[in-house]
Amino acid sequence: MLIVMDKDATPAQIEAVAAKVVALGFEAQPIPGGERVAIAILRNPGPVDPAVFVDMAGVIQAIPVSRPYKLVSREIKREDTIIKLPGLEVGRGRFVVMAGPCAVESETQALTIAERVKAAGAKVFRGGAYKPRTSPYSYQGLGKKGLAILRKVREETGLLIVTEAMDQDSLKLVAESADIIQLGARNMQNFSLLRCAGRTGKPILLKRGMYATLEEWLMAAEYIMSEGDPQVILCERGVRAIGEHARNLLDLATIPAVRRESHLPIVVDPSHAAGRRDLVQPLARAAVAAGCDGLLIEVHHEPEKALSDGAQSLYPEQFEALMQDLAGLRPGGWY
Repeated sequence: MLIVMDKDATPAQIEAVAAKVVALGFEAQPIPGGERVAIAILRNPGPVDPAVFVDMAGVIQAIPVSRPYKLVSREIKREDTIIKLPGLEVGRGRFVVMAGPCAVESETQALTIAERVKAAGAKVFRGGAYKPRTSPYSYQGLGKKGLAILRKVREETGLLIVTEAMDQDSLKLVAESADIIQLGARNMQNFSLLRCAGRTGKPILLKRGMYATLEEWLMAAEYIMSEGDPQVILCERGVRAIGEHARNLLDLATIPAVRRESHLPIVVDPSHAAGRRDLVQPLARAAVAAGCDGLLIEVHHEPEKALSDGAQSLYPEQFEALMQDLAGLRPGGWY
């Protein structure tokens, strides 16, 4: 249920409604809006009688929420969420490109790529310090050393950093170094990790699981938000499909579907969807045309020597050409 307060409701009236929710054994989550505050009722096992609240001072109405996800739902929050970062915002009308190598391999490699993607217009540097790999014998990342390199990239280039946390041990370290914490497709339903991520207070980039439905994906975001963190960025990266023409099926229909169901921003990772360099640029253009809020693009200056996913990484020159192409699809530009 969503309790909508009058735009002139006093802090004491809002507090009284929240206290009533708690007294009933539920959780109250205030949601500030442009003109008024709403209060979402969470952790209620069944319907709540609206009559309990409609006569309280400052309350306009009590609205039942039909979706299984609440905080994520556009029923709860009509206006789009804007994720605010130092010098940067992510959300509708604020298109952002995040670019860099799949994995951090060395300081020289990271800084070389960071300088090129920044010059082309990227505002966030992507690079894995911890790498979940299908094979235990594949490159697993530099760990703490990789995080130190990412901090050096931010210090020298001014780019913000997004990097993946694989488990609760790495989550704390990543939260201390990254501006945006990425939770990968394999961890989309790692519910204990989602809860811990929601307590970091950092923006969370949540990738869609390889077999996840839209509802399952949004419910995963609900886990994060239910711990008090409203700063969730959804990332479509393709779902498992039949065929050899691409690694995954990039589900562009999910962009308008998310727009309809949720207020959260959605970005697209065409690199992991494609698995092939020649498909990344057309998929990126299609994602922008479909209305996404940003892109994650893998770029490597020597992809033939890359320790992870070199085949899907663009050369810097290709990334620069792509950014020029995208400008034609974004008349308002981007950050």
